[in-house]
Amino acid sequence: MLIALYIIGGFVILTLGAEALVRGASAIALRLGIAPLIIGLTIVAFGTSAPELAVSLKSALSGNSGIALGNVIGSNIANIGLILAITALIRPIQVKSQIVKRDIPIMIAASMLFWGLLVDGELSFWDGALLFSLLVGYLSFSYIGSRNGGDSEEIDDSPQKPVVSVLFIIIGIAMLVGGGILFVDGAVDLARTFGISEVIIGLTIVAIGTSMPELVTSIVAARKGQSDIAIGNIIGSNLFNILGILGVTALVHPIAAAGIQDFDFIVMLALSLILLPFAWTGFRIGRREGAILLTTYLSYMGYLIVQASA
Repeated sequence: MLIALYIIGGFVILTLGAEALVRGASAIALRLGIAPLIIGLTIVAFGTSAPELAVSLKSALSGNSGIALGNVIGSNIANIGLILAITALIRPIQVKSQIVKRDIPIMIAASMLFWGLLVDGELSFWDGALLFSLLVGYLSFSYIGSRNGGDSEEIDDSPQKPVVSVLFIIIGIAMLVGGGILFVDGAVDLARTFGISEVIIGLTIVAIGTSMPELVTSIVAARKGQSDIAIGNIIGSNLFNILGILGVTALVHPIAAAGIQDFDFIVMLALSLILLPFAWTGFRIGRREGAILLTTYLSYMGYLIVQASA
C-alpha cells in the first residue's frame, strides 16, 4: 500500500512541478529576450534532470554503481524512445535548425565520449572533471549564441512579474526532485520485491521514474504549443545526464561499469543517431517518427525483461 502511495503521489507532484517549471521558464525566456529553445536546453533540462542527479549521487555513494550508470543510460534511452515518442504522438514537434545542426550532433558526440571513457571499466575523478568542464563550455556557448539573436516562439499565459517567474521555477524544480525521488523509491521497492537485478532496475524502473519529469514537462510544453521547450528539454536533459550528472557523480565518487553491457550503449547511441534524420526531414518530428521511436523502445524493454527473467 505504501509503495503504491509513493508511486501515485510522486506522479501527481511531478505533474504539478512540470506545470510550474514550464510557466516560469517560459516567462523568464520572454522577459530576458532569451530564446525558449535555450531555456529548454538549460533551465528546464537541468530542472527535469535533477531527480537523475539525486538518484545517481545517492546510488554511487551507497556503492550501487549499477543503478547510477543504468539510470543515466536508461534515462537517455527513455528520453528519446519513450518521452519524445509519446510527445510527438500527442502533438507533432517542430524542430529548429539549431537543434539539427548543433545540439543533436553534440548529444551524439557526448554519448560516444561517455562510452569511450568507460572502456577501462570506470568513470574516474578526472573523467568526471572532463565531462563537467564540457558541460560548462556547452552552456556558455549556448548562452552567448542566444544573446546574438535567434528565433523564438510567442509565449502566452505566463506570470508577469520576474519574482513570480523565478518562484515558479524554484517551486517547479523542487516538486520535480521530490516527486521523482518518491516515484523512484516506490518503483525500486516494487522491483526488488520481485527480485530484479540492480542494473535492470537502473535501466528500466529507475530510468523511467527519473524521466517522468521530462515526460510530463515535454507533454505540457507541447500541448501549450511551445515546441522549443519540449524538444530542448529532451536534448538538454540527455546532455545534462552525461556531462553534468555523471560528471558531478564521478567527481564525488568513482563509478564502476560492472553489469553494463555494450548493447545498452549501442541502443542509446542508435536512438540518438536515428533522431538526427528524423528531425532533419522537414524539421519536424511527426506521429510516424514517434511510433517508430516508441516501437524501438518497447523492443528494448522486451529484451531487458527477457534478460531479467533469465
